[in-house]
Amino acid sequence: MQELLNLLKLHEGFVSHCYDCSEGYKTIGFGRLIDKKLGGGITEEEAEYLLKNDVNKSVVVLQNKLDFFSELSEVRKTVLIDMYFNMGNRLFKFEKTLEHIKNKNFTKAAEEMLNSRWAGQVGQRAVRLSEMMESDEYPF
Repeated sequence: MQELLNLLKLHEGFVSHCYDCSEGYKTIGFGRLIDKKLGGGITEEEAEYLLKNDVNKSVVVLQNKLDFFSELSEVRKTVLIDMYFNMGNRLFKFEKTLEHIKNKNFTKAAEEMLNSRWAGQVGQRAVRLSEMMESDEYPF
């Protein structure tokens, strides 16, 4: 099996982003067809694996960038992880929100979250996350 994998890797090459193969179909990784036109895609299990990896990377970034992150409750960490997952480094432009969180003024932080262009873009996600930030409770 390993010989087969090595041969496929040699022939396909590795590309870390979506690209069009020589036939014009969307592909990733080692020639993995993801183009919907040919029935490509990923399984829910593969998506779950990717999600967990992305969450773990998000946690590392937040721990490194926010000196107060480790002091937060699990619920409030979850809010910031969700926001970072959604926005990436744009989260760090929420300076007022982050300052309020650092100072443990979670009501003001929740207000600032809703007073943003992001809130208009993501709708209920922002409402739910701001409520979680303020209440320190999961919505379920």
